[in-house]
Amino acid sequence: MDNEDSIDDNINEKWENFKTIIKETKQQLIEKGEGTETFKNKWYEEECKFSIEETTKAREKWFIKGRKEKEEQEYHHKMKEAYKIIRNGKKTYSGTSVHELNSFLEAVREPKCL
Repeated sequence: MDNEDSIDDNINEKWENFKTIIKETKQQLIEKGEGTETFKNKWYEEECKFSIEETTKAREKWFIKGRKEKEEQEYHHKMKEAYKIIRNGKKTYSGTSVHELNSFLEAVREPKCL
């Protein structure tokens, strides 16, 4: 019984430490002016925006020119390119975020020397 209680206490202590670290980090981000909203779509860069604009222009041109095959092909090509750029941006950002999270968790797991 005592062994189970000590394990529960240890788990609860680690959980409380983890919660404290998350709250402190959130507070630091808020003080820096980087609220939680800034993390949404952080991967969406100028290149993504430009590719979407190019796709929109190609679509408008296709409709204005009477839906000719050449303009349709150009539109579909631009759409595929935009999709690739956006997907690559998401993938790059996700990889970076996962790496940062793993580093954070490693730091939390290591015992702190006082």
